[in-house]
Amino acid sequence: MDDSLNSWFAREILVHEGALMRYLLRSWFRREEVHDLRQEIYVRVYEAAARSRPAQPKSFMFTTARHLMTDRLRRERVVSIDAVGDIDALNVMVDEATPDRRLDAHQELKRLADAFDRLPDRCREVVWLRRVEQLSQKQVAARMGISEKTVEKQIAKGARLIAQYVHGDRHARGDTHAGKRETAIEFGHDR
Repeated sequence: MDDSLNSWFAREILVHEGALMRYLLRSWFRREEVHDLRQEIYVRVYEAAARSRPAQPKSFMFTTARHLMTDRLRRERVVSIDAVGDIDALNVMVDEATPDRRLDAHQELKRLADAFDRLPDRCREVVWLRRVEQLSQKQVAARMGISEKTVEKQIAKGARLIAQYVHGDRHARGDTHAGKRETAIEFGHDR
């Protein structure tokens, strides 16, 4: 073990343990996993610092924490649509939707989730970072090590593939104008 790395780690990272724990307890929904998360964050920071010391260690540690939680959520797919089963169990105010409208909405959400899951890995990650985590195009490019133009192309590809899957035959017949308009609105490009 490198004593200078250990000293650096104690001096620059471990001194922020209280702040890290408060952040994890506030941010992570499973309290019983917080200590394991902290340890995994420490391992990732230590291993990264062994290769190259970060310029801003505290920020690097919190960024690592956020990425780790995001990775775990992505792997778990947050909440399975099938697991929700009964929309009423979510305790969300609804404008008195009829059972038919609720079923339609549930089926549409399921189709969107299936379409998202069918995207190629890189495309899915770009769409997730850009539209769910709401990172800028520049931030997505930097995080993934790709150009902003590639991010742009992957967002367009994701929108096209999701629209094709969700709207099916209408796009295959060439009636794409309405579908493009709907997809633009869904992906926030109608501003």
